[in-house]
Amino acid sequence: MAVAEVPTVDPAVDFALAEDQELIREQVRRYAEERIAPGEAERDREHRFPADIVVELGELGLLGMLVEEEHGGAGLDPLTYCLAVEELARISPSVAVTMSVSNSVCCWPLSRFASAELKARTLPELAAGALGGFGLTEPGAGSDPSGMRTRARRDGDSWVLDGEKAWITNAGFARWYVVVAVTDPDAGKHGLSAFAVPADAPGFAVGKPEEKLGLCSSRTAPLQLTGCRIPAANLIGEEGQGFKIALATLDHSRLGIAAQCLGIHRRALELAVAYARERKQFGKPIAEHQGVAFKLAQVATELAAARVLTWHAASVAEATPPDPRAGRLASQAKLYASEAANRAVAEGVQIHGGNGFHADYEISRLYRDARVTTIYEGTSEVQRMVIARHLLR
Repeated sequence: MAVAEVPTVDPAVDFALAEDQELIREQVRRYAEERIAPGEAERDREHRFPADIVVELGELGLLGMLVEEEHGGAGLDPLTYCLAVEELARISPSVAVTMSVSNSVCCWPLSRFASAELKARTLPELAAGALGGFGLTEPGAGSDPSGMRTRARRDGDSWVLDGEKAWITNAGFARWYVVVAVTDPDAGKHGLSAFAVPADAPGFAVGKPEEKLGLCSSRTAPLQLTGCRIPAANLIGEEGQGFKIALATLDHSRLGIAAQCLGIHRRALELAVAYARERKQFGKPIAEHQGVAFKLAQVATELAAARVLTWHAASVAEATPPDPRAGRLASQAKLYASEAANRAVAEGVQIHGGNGFHADYEISRLYRDARVTTIYEGTSEVQRMVIARHLLR
């Protein structure tokens, strides 16, 4: 009886970074430490969107990392993009998700699927610093897009959209949104289409910002589309391709979430190590107690594993010819990195003891910020479904 072959990670992959990747990594790290870190705690407490930081991200080219050079972007590869996201997330997960969403779920699908004319109208503006958003989730449709209620109907030279989108990152600050809507209710998943919707479109409105557990200085709010009229040319790809575009976009954006988790995980480890060295109990630093030392060892090992998996997924994400493992590896990276980051921040709080439960300690903010990473861009349960489907099909 033949034994089925199970896909494995290629052990020959070289994870050495190129000189320009190391340079970008160092530049973003220095910028995050010098410009973002000083006001991060205050922005979190005040739930204040980092508008000034976003302007600087645009000036640094970090909002057009995945946009082709012909449209004013940097035209960088997914791994370099992930390096930048990790460095931002180490200091501010809120800034990292603001930047990541604009790059991966707005710029990326426009770059890959939009017409040349639509790219020319949207991408230069986004690459220059305008924010983007992604409208897929609805109050009654999260992991299952078949429950989508937002409708789009053709009206002469326009599309008219009606519906509501929920949990939209950058809502109210984004200039462009990629919105998925039903264009043929009888066609199931083949009846969805994707559109580029500008924030100033007639009938477009942003609802009240959500009060969230974490990522408090990023903006999340619902979108209301009431007879929202956009040019017919704002259709992304072809009618009926919305489901395909959404899945491809999520596959790519999961790399950014995995990288965000690396930054959170790494910072949690740094904080735990520093605290364990200085905090004394029973006459010696708690780092010298085996129970604490073993926790640190486990957190460090899981960080190394998450980074290798994320970098591997990023390295094959846009391979030519396309790598059939790309979607599975992206889900595996997102699944493992998010759950490992949540374990890391939990252990960080435990090592800090009572101080870890105090809002003045950075580890408590990381604990709150990490929690959503197992939920957005597909829950851990959905990631396991995706991975299993790849293995069993």
